[in-house]
Amino acid sequence: MKFKINRDHFSNGLAQVLNVVGPKAAMPILSNVLIEAEKDHISLTTTNLDLGIRCKIKAEVKDGGAVTLPVKRLATIVRELPNVDVSFDSSASHQVKIASGGSNFRIMGLGAEEFPKLPDSGEDKAFTLEQGELATMLSNVSYAQSTDETRYILNGVYFKIKDGKLSLVATDGRRLALVSKEMPVPSGSTGAIILPAKTVAELLRLLGKGEKLKIAFNERRAAFQIETGKDTSGLTDSIYLFSKVVEGNYPNYQQVIPKETHQRIKLERELFLQCVHRAALVTSEKSNSVKIKLSTNLLEITASSPDFGESHEAMAISYSGPNLQAAFNPLFVMDPLRALTRDEVFFELKDEVSPGVFKTLESFVCVIMPVRLS
Repeated sequence: MKFKINRDHFSNGLAQVLNVVGPKAAMPILSNVLIEAEKDHISLTTTNLDLGIRCKIKAEVKDGGAVTLPVKRLATIVRELPNVDVSFDSSASHQVKIASGGSNFRIMGLGAEEFPKLPDSGEDKAFTLEQGELATMLSNVSYAQSTDETRYILNGVYFKIKDGKLSLVATDGRRLALVSKEMPVPSGSTGAIILPAKTVAELLRLLGKGEKLKIAFNERRAAFQIETGKDTSGLTDSIYLFSKVVEGNYPNYQQVIPKETHQRIKLERELFLQCVHRAALVTSEKSNSVKIKLSTNLLEITASSPDFGESHEAMAISYSGPNLQAAFNPLFVMDPLRALTRDEVFFELKDEVSPGVFKTLESFVCVIMPVRLS
């Protein structure tokens, strides 16, 4: 195998596939990147068996072939090369020679035949949407995923495709975020999957480089064909991301969303976020709550802790209902406010023991459980 490649394009491609490889690989080959050369490009593939990624980069290929090399070491070497022109030459014994300017490296690789293949998603259910739309939807809910490994079903984002609508849900048992979008879905492509948190993080990193995104899925796996658009990074066509899904039944999230209407107030999102953030500066691990109090045309946010003292913030609002107050974990209040981009949000409150609910005019809901007022 022999090719010439632009150093920055090579480095950029390795950066795209690097994250999938964990610090402790189950087998030595899983610490490697599979490099395949054909026609006018090379393909870079990494996998940890649960998650796999492949991208293609423009290259001047003299002889086709394949080899695997330790990806982290290779990425460091390529990034540090002195010249933008890089030549890559692999022998039959899997020894690779990399030359750039006055630098020459010989690196020992492993044969490509040992590398696990990424599955083909040809027969799976599939639909297409805009990358920006999915990126926004994932941002709107992903903060609410659980990190408790004993509740593995909640360690991800639930995708539900039904009745011409895509819904994304995340919950950790103390808060729940839901966002929906109407979209044309082929009749045979309805269903549901739970996408693991690691895959969600990779998608958020990769999305937005192009326009379209194709999602294919079945009960055990999901695959994402992400268009890369016309960029100057050397990437061609698309990035392919494969993921196993979390197996099991997601809890009935609809029963968590309060049915009856509460007192509803309209808030300036950024202003409310700043007030809660400042009020929370005096909270501690033991006293980790902010109190939200509603009275006629006024919203007050207070917090206190024995270690630091007290804070008080006030906002003018349009409100004529009864006096109400409830306490919440400040992070649970701030996370949805940070994730949204709308200037206005609606906050619903019933009493001090009922959940608080954030909504927007689009199909977004975030339910947060209260902290008991002592």
